Amino acid sequence: MSHSSDHINTIDDTHIEKKPKLNSSITTMSAEEEQPKTSTPDLFATIGDQAQDVDDEGHGESHDPNEVKQTGAYDAEGHPVQEIESLCMNCHENGTTRLLLTKIPYFREIIIMSFECPHCGLKNSEIQAAAQIAEKGARYVLKIENKEDFNRQVVKSETAMVRFAELDIEIPPQRGQLTNVEGILEDMIEDLESDQDSRKTMQPEIYQKINDIIIRIRSFIECQPNTIPLTFTIDDPAGNSWIEYKPGEPQHKWATYEYTRTAEQNVFLGLISADDAFKLQQDEAEAKKQATSHNVSSSLANTQKDELSSTDHNPISTGFISDLTDIENFENEVQTFSATCSSCFKPCETHMKTVNIPHFKDVIIMSTVCDFCGYKSNEVKTGGAIPPMGKKISLKVTDPEDLARDILKSETCGLNIPELNLDLTPGTLGGRFTTIEGLLAQVAEELHSRVFTQSSDSMDSETKGRWTTFFAKLHDAKDGKIPFTIYMIDPLGSSYIQNVYAPDNDPNMTVEEFERSYEQNEELGLNDMDA
Repeated sequence: MSHSSDHINTIDDTHIEKKPKLNSSITTMSAEEEQPKTSTPDLFATIGDQAQDVDDEGHGESHDPNEVKQTGAYDAEGHPVQEIESLCMNCHENGTTRLLLTKIPYFREIIIMSFECPHCGLKNSEIQAAAQIAEKGARYVLKIENKEDFNRQVVKSETAMVRFAELDIEIPPQRGQLTNVEGILEDMIEDLESDQDSRKTMQPEIYQKINDIIIRIRSFIECQPNTIPLTFTIDDPAGNSWIEYKPGEPQHKWATYEYTRTAEQNVFLGLISADDAFKLQQDEAEAKKQATSHNVSSSLANTQKDELSSTDHNPISTGFISDLTDIENFENEVQTFSATCSSCFKPCETHMKTVNIPHFKDVIIMSTVCDFCGYKSNEVKTGGAIPPMGKKISLKVTDPEDLARDILKSETCGLNIPELNLDLTPGTLGGRFTTIEGLLAQVAEELHSRVFTQSSDSMDSETKGRWTTFFAKLHDAKDGKIPFTIYMIDPLGSSYIQNVYAPDNDPNMTVEEFERSYEQNEELGLNDMDA
């Protein structure tokens, strides 16, 4: 198995321990041989110029061993392979480092380096990006669905994090590599097997657990039943990593996302200092506070408070008339129409208002209140055409300010919070437009009123204890005491979480589109609709 791409010739299956330093070559002469100089030697000659000089002069008697030499080998595009003597960090003797500056199609220029020491046999290889750090970080996702997908070429820089979702394995940033997906897994197996012999006698339990992991990884490589698809992700804040793309393949198979780096990631890359990062975090927190204090839900809440303070009944149509025409401006008007209470079947009123959510779309908020039985209902409907793709939104809630973000959960949206063991299936709570804190409060209220109360005599002590623990976590999350992650999957793409960094990308939020399955289209009634 070859870890490198077909279009790049193999330099050497070796490894490098230290990046070589290129020293200028200066020839010295004795006092007797010294002659008047007619020109000043170029102390800053490029690698190519130095290599060309060596090639033109041949093997002279007095050449600096630190000069870059041509090896006579070339890649498929004619880029030369160069070599230079460099220090071995194992035996401290001189070894040979080979360099190739080449370009990967659909990606960018890279530098492939390999080192070999003839004295101790040390071998090492490394890859570095020839370009500068990208303006934004990049995340690449590949769905591995067959054996051939394991041969996809991968560029993994020294700042990239690798994750295999179904294996629940994450590899932190390490040395740069030019390899393929199978090569990454094989390297992982090699690392896990390195100390297995000693563990077998000293720590048999740990040995068995690691052995089970190795067997499971090999089952995925061999594409055994019930293993694939496997989701492979590379997240590189420097934007210098890459997964091979094949034109014409299905849209769900390969994806790339750009994101704005966080202050911590900029410190990790050495772009800013820790003090600058702290100042940026304070500025971001202030900007986030201002964005959430002036969002749509806050404006609606303030408007509702003003209306309730001026009258004891529910708001009716404002009768707002446009200044330019005599036609009513429905965007600023609360519409009221007669309805029937679904609880006591008495006449009641339903209020409706159109609200524009910035960077999203118009939604219709509906509210029904029955004055006879006290029944209340709130619902949100999204307008516009049905989008061709579904939408998956994930948000990492890391501080209390995130709880004030607007959130729109349509009635076709499922919501999951793994840290709280909370999973809302589509249709639960209906359509809701509120804040994240408000949504958690509504979940707690619904569960308390319909499922669990402290006086539930029918529950055994164990079940009641689990419910108590769940509500304690839910209240801690609602109060901003613990971080958590929200996942929303909406086949109709009608759900939304406020991006407080808009129009820039939110570093804690990802929005992905996906193709609806036949079953999802069938549940939504889209298969029977005329095109």
